[in-house]
Parts: sequence; structure tokens; C-alpha cells
Amino acid sequence: MTAASAVDPLLARDLAALAPPGLLIGHRVILPGDEHALFDEEAAPIASSVIAVRRASGAARIVARELLAALGYAGASVPRGASREPVWPVGIVGSLAHDDEVAVAALARRSDFASVGIDVEAALPLPPELRALVATPQELLGSRNDPLREKLLFAAKEAVYKAAFPLDRIFLDFHDIEVDLAVGRAVTRTGRVLALRHRVSTHVLALALCAHA
Repeated sequence: MTAASAVDPLLARDLAALAPPGLLIGHRVILPGDEHALFDEEAAPIASSVIAVRRASGAARIVARELLAALGYAGASVPRGASREPVWPVGIVGSLAHDDEVAVAALARRSDFASVGIDVEAALPLPPELRALVATPQELLGSRNDPLREKLLFAAKEAVYKAAFPLDRIFLDFHDIEVDLAVGRAVTRTGRVLALRHRVSTHVLALALCAHA
């Protein structure tokens, strides 16, 4: 395996376009053997015996460790918290995500952002049975002309949840998050406002950012 084999050039381009100043984003194509990258404290909470789950988690942490090293935290682990959220070193905020093919990570210093959330999804339409679960009728306006709009709404709300939960410690359902893709903003039922960035090409990407008050 070479370093180049773990990189998707088009995805790298899209992630670079997604990241604002102060935020690091990386990715990795998930490869056999990535499951062995999990440190003991990272592997223990991942009880699944399904190799794909452990492999994707390992790939995400390979990316995270590369970004952490760039911020001066070489060799740091990223275990899971009680609510399955990644636990970052003191002074760092971040988020992990993966689909069946790639894993991504987004990290920043806490001094630059209060919280970060990222999601990556396959560029395939959302199953019809999930439309009403994920989005409101208002959010779905325009979906007839954009077959990936519903998947983008799904990814955006996943990213928002990942960014909001570390701050509020409150579970949010999809309908607890209102998304305005045109404006690039999301609001949770708790009143928290987050900035949204998104990109759709080889994958559906969504990034949620919470600035300091």
C-alpha cells in the first residue's frame, strides 16, 4: 500500500474548498488493514465484530492523527465518549465521518472554533422512505430538480448534530434541526445557530461550524 493509494484526488480538492481558514480537513480511502490502526483505548468502545465498522473507524483515526500531528499533538489517541462522540485532546475540537469507501476528519484549535461537525455520504439519492424522517416540506422545496438535495440535507443535519452535541449534550432528531442550504445556516431547537458549508461531486459533503460567542 502506498500513501497515494489512500488518497482520492477529487475528494481532496472538494475538502480543500470546504475548509475555512483555521480548520484542517483530511481524508483517507478505507483500505484492508486500517482496523489495526486503532489504539487499545480506541478499539475497546467499538464493540462491533463487523470488520467494516472497525476498519472505517481505524481509517478515520489515521486521518485524525495526521491532522493532530500538524497541530502539535503527535501520537494522540481519539477514543469514544459515553455518547459515541470522539474525545479530542485538550484544546482541540473536531469531528470524524465515513461512508463505505472513505473516512474524513476535521480539526481545529478550540481558540479558533467552538465546535466542528463533518459528514460524508455517497453521492446517491436518499431512499424515498427517509424523506419525511429527515426533512421538512419547506426544506424539500427544489428536490424535484436536484436528486441529491435530500441526501445533502441528511448530511448537513448529521454534521450539525456532531457540532452541537459537544456543546449542549442534547440529543437532536432530524426535525430538531432547521437547515437553509442557500444561506448556509442551521438552527437547532435549542436556538443554537451554526454556519454550514457543503459540496457535492464524487461525494456529498457537509461541514457545520460553531463560532465563539
